[in-house]
Parts: sequence; structure tokens; C-alpha cells
Amino acid sequence: MFKKILIANRGEIACRVAATAARLAIKTVAVYSDADANAKHVSACDEAVYIGASAPKDSYLHWEKIIEAAQATGAQAIHPGYGFLSENAVFAQACCDAGLVFIGPPAAAIKAMGLKAESKRLMGLAGVPLIPGYHGADQDAALLQREAAAIGYPVLIKASAGGGGKGMRLVERPDDFAAALASCQREAVNSFGNDAVLIEKYVQRPRHIEIQVFGDSQGNYVHLFERDCSVQRRHQKVLEEAPAPGMRPALRQQMGEAAVAAARAVHYVGAGTVEFIVEQGADGAMNFFFMEMNTRLQVEHPVTEAITGQDLVEWQLRVASGESLPLRQDQLKIVGHAIEARICAENPDNNYLPATGTLQAYRLPPCVEFLWPNLELQQHATQAVRVDSGVRQGDTISPFYDSMLAKLIVHGDNREQALARLDTALAHTHIVGINNNVQFLRRVAQSPSFVQADLDTALIEREAAHLFKQETVGLALAVAAAIAHALLQEKTDEAKSVKRSGWLDPWSRRDGWRSHGPSTRRFDYQFSSQPHTAQLTTLHDGTLQLALLQELGAFSFVPVTNGIDVRFGAQRQIVNVYQNGVVVHVFTPRGATQIIAVDALAHAGETTDESGHLTAPMPGKVVSFAVMVGDSVKRGQTLAVLDAMKMEHTIAAPIDGVVAELLYAPGDQVPEGAELLKVKPCLL
Repeated sequence: MFKKILIANRGEIACRVAATAARLAIKTVAVYSDADANAKHVSACDEAVYIGASAPKDSYLHWEKIIEAAQATGAQAIHPGYGFLSENAVFAQACCDAGLVFIGPPAAAIKAMGLKAESKRLMGLAGVPLIPGYHGADQDAALLQREAAAIGYPVLIKASAGGGGKGMRLVERPDDFAAALASCQREAVNSFGNDAVLIEKYVQRPRHIEIQVFGDSQGNYVHLFERDCSVQRRHQKVLEEAPAPGMRPALRQQMGEAAVAAARAVHYVGAGTVEFIVEQGADGAMNFFFMEMNTRLQVEHPVTEAITGQDLVEWQLRVASGESLPLRQDQLKIVGHAIEARICAENPDNNYLPATGTLQAYRLPPCVEFLWPNLELQQHATQAVRVDSGVRQGDTISPFYDSMLAKLIVHGDNREQALARLDTALAHTHIVGINNNVQFLRRVAQSPSFVQADLDTALIEREAAHLFKQETVGLALAVAAAIAHALLQEKTDEAKSVKRSGWLDPWSRRDGWRSHGPSTRRFDYQFSSQPHTAQLTTLHDGTLQLALLQELGAFSFVPVTNGIDVRFGAQRQIVNVYQNGVVVHVFTPRGATQIIAVDALAHAGETTDESGHLTAPMPGKVVSFAVMVGDSVKRGQTLAVLDAMKMEHTIAAPIDGVVAELLYAPGDQVPEGAELLKVKPCLL
């Protein structure tokens, strides 16, 4: 076994590999870029080497620097993780040439499976079922169109060197073929430097089912069953599960044998995944066809680990060091059901736009990080939930790398139990400071199609009306939670004041007590871009009443170990509340929402010193200015409107004064903390 390895990757997979290496007493070397100088994966390893600037081409894709780092630190092998250099045959060969073990398949296997057309030719020779199509070298446009007609429409045009959904076009009519071909070829050249394409039959209601395979240098092969990865957006996976729902034992055996045949055909060594497209017939029959082979560990490998009780990274290390496979095929069993959700920094309601920013809050459910050492431990609730994450609270998510923050994996005795655990775990995942897809994942997992295992790659599009722009918390609970949080914060501030000074001026208390009659406080908020005012009344006996819109009800709140127990009228919920600037984030068992706390006199969080500076409370776009340079303004007067997080926020004057300068124009995008304008105070 190796004594030291270098991990040529970052984020959660680097942390994941380091965890297994530590358990096996193998020393690890991290590599990092400028953007990752303080990243979690750096501290997860025993030592680290700087390899360049933030852009991947200057660091994580610069394989010469990585090999130099391995040699300089005395590493015996390099684990490529996934992405970056993991399927780069040149890098794999360079490792071998430098006397280092590449923890992955031989360069020849990577190369053979790297081009779709060549891999399908090899699979045809190996007897692996292929989808009807044209995979030839002749790329004449007229020939390609004739082949499409022979296959029968609809067809898919796919870049031969492609992946990740790039260089792919669905063509439903012959008249559309020429334009789609030209578009596909342009994208293929831009993305992969190769305009070769293949033509395939378009499978109706397809499922994406893949088989985990392993081979060793002694010529032994096994498969570790299947994963269903049908739930996708833009050809990228969202939820993965194992075993595949509805998989019959006979079909599992056929697909497993075909996957092993594919691995054997290229003399594969290590972990690999053979991906199949599965055609679902009206009678429930399923026909499978080879799609591609990923010559690396997959993002979704934890669901296989969950149902088999095996550590696949340990298998990789043992096989790469020359050992035989740890188990034979007849020793591998499926236990229970597992589901993985990919948590990403993105905005699903805005075409999955990737997000950047700082993780102001990053709270994970009770879980075990990275590993399930054995099946017995999975019976305990916290260890039936696993999180593979490469970030921590306070980390900045940069624009340079993949948007995935973490993978949440659950295991249950059956699919129903796993689904319940997934929803509970997602409900307890609180991320503040950056757009993310946690609530979207909850809605997908709760959708009728997913719950009923009515799976195909169009599930998200089919359920779109129930998945996007959904408000599940509602105004009343959001306001009640925000007020409860504000009042608790006031109590905390009072306690700090007492601790500092030793006493509290009774006239400064904000508990609403009056010697005669009730007292009322006003709270202003923006919710779903609409302004709302709530009136909180403290009665003489100390009880509270809250008035909001036409509703008047008793209001109370009590801090509890897992949040705040909030009651308003007939509603009662345990909520968790985080405030980031003026934005109040409310998490409840039924969903999460955001509400803006509005200061009627001044921009919340701003200092009202004599400079009169006003800054953006969050990244956003300047909608308008209500004043011009030279205008006199009064404290509380509206100066500008900022569109941030799909809500309009009013910026008010903190002092009486004169507008000295406008620093942006309407339509400008501004970062958090950007100074928008300056107001000079009036001279007395």
C-alpha cells in the first residue's frame, strides 16, 4: 500500500479521498490555487503545495506543476478525483513516465473510451448493446443526413468528443437537420476542439442508468450494481439513487454483465462507470443501450457505497497499489436504498445561474462526514445521513470552479424511508449568503413523479409548474419569525449591555411595558416585492398580539434547542432565522423564504455618521435614483431603489443634507457594500 499520495483536485472530492487515506494511514498532499489558499481540502491533507493562479488552466489543469509537486513531496501516486485531469490520457501517461502511479485506469483505456464514436465501435465488438445510430468517420453533411433518415426521426446529433450536455441537438424533422448539425458542430469545436459528430436514435421517455465497475491488474472484474441518474437538468444530474427503482433481477444481471464486458474490452483497471440509456416500453419492458464509459470515480459513488457497505476510494487505492479486488461478484450484496442530492450554489429560478459569494451561514443536518465505515453503523439515524462537502461557513465561493457545494446522501431500509430521510435532512440544511438549490431539491424529491418513481430524463421539465418560484412559507409565518428573531436579538443586546455596565437603565428597556394601557410597535417588511406593516401590541399583562393585513392574533415565541417556537394565531412552527444585512432568512419544516426588514427612517445596517454615505446591502442592480446632484434631502427621504434577490429595496437618506455625488447609474450591477451615492450634511 502507498505511504503518501497527492490529490490532484479540490473541494469535496479532495476531502473525500483524504478521509479514506487518513483511515488507511496514508499521508496526503493537497494542491491549491490562489482562490483555494484557505480551502477546506488544504487543511484536510497532511501537507499542501501551491500550484498557480485561480483559473483552472493555470493550476488544476497544469499537470506539469502537479507532477513536480508529487515528486518534490515524495508522493508515490496521484489520485485525480473527478473532473479536471481525471480523464486525461496524456496526464495518466505522464504520471507513469515520471515514476508515479496514476490512481485510475491505464492511459490506453482512457483514450479508447474518450471518443464516443470509437468507444461505441469497441463496445459493438464486445457485444454490448448499442443504440441504433451512425458512428462513422465520414462526416460529410449529406451522408449524415441520409444516416439520420435511415435511423428514423427523432434523432440526436452528439459531439463525438463531447460531454456534460454540450454539443448535443435533438432533431425531430428532416427540415431541421442541416441547421442543427451546423450548430452542434460549432459548439463542439468551441468546447472540445473537434467537430466530429455521431447520430443516434432519440429514445422516448429515457432513463439514465449506470453500472459501477471495477477491474484489477490481475484481470478480475466485478460490478457493484446500478445507479439511476435520470433526474437531470440541462443534461446534468440532480438526484441519483441506488438501486434503480423497478429494476428486475434479470435486467440487473444483463446490464452488469454488459458493463463488465465493456471494462474487459479495454483492459480496464480501477473504478469506472458504464452509462446506459434505458428505453421504457408501454408494457413496462426496459431495453438498454450503451451510452458512454466514464473512466474515473463518479460524483454519485456514495450511493453505491451506501447499498454495498464498501469504500470505493479504498478499493481504488488497493487496486492501484497492485492488490486484487477486495471481493468477488458473489460476495457483493445490495442492502437498502440510497439517494444523493447535489447541493449547488446556483439559482434554479433563474435558469440555474451559478452564484458566488460568502457562506454567511452553513448549517448541515446531523450527519457523518464522508464515510460509512460499515453497514451496522447505518442503522443509527445520524449515520444514515452523510454529507460530502468541500466548504465551511465563512468560505467564499468563487466563480472559477464548479458550483457544487456538497452532496447529501441518505440511506434507508427501503426507498420510502430514504425519501423521508432526504426531505428531513434537506429541511435541516441552512445556507445563507449565496443562492442555492436546497429548496428546489426538496420540491423535486417531493414531486409526484419522483415519489412514485415515474422516472425519465424529462422529469424536471414535466413537473416544472410545481418546482420553480414556489412560496411555501407565506407572509404571516415569515413576518412572525422575523419579529421573533428581532425581539430575541434585542434581548441578547440588552444582556450584553448589562454584562458590560453591570446594570440596565429601565427607561431603555424595549419589552413594551407601560404603567397604563397597552403599547404598540411597528415593523415594516418587504415580502415578494410588496411592502407590509405589522403592529405588535404588548398588553398590560405582558401578552402579545400581532396585527398583519386583516389578521389579528395572539403572538408568542420561545427559544428552543433546535430554533424558535413561534405562534401566531392558529399557526405554530419551529423556525430557524438568520439575518444577513437587511435580508431575514426563515427556515421552516415546510420550506424556506426570505423577507426584507425595512427601517422607515434609514437603510438598515447603515451608520448615520456625518459623511452621509450609503452602500448596497447586498449584490443587486440599481433600478433608479429619486434625486439628482445638488438636491436637498430630508432624513428618511427615498434616494434610490435597488433590485436585489428579486426584491426592490428602498435606500433612504440617513441625514438631512445635499446630494453630493451619484456613483452609479440606473441599470448598473453593484456588489455588496458598494457605495451608491454621497450626501453632505446640512450646516447649521
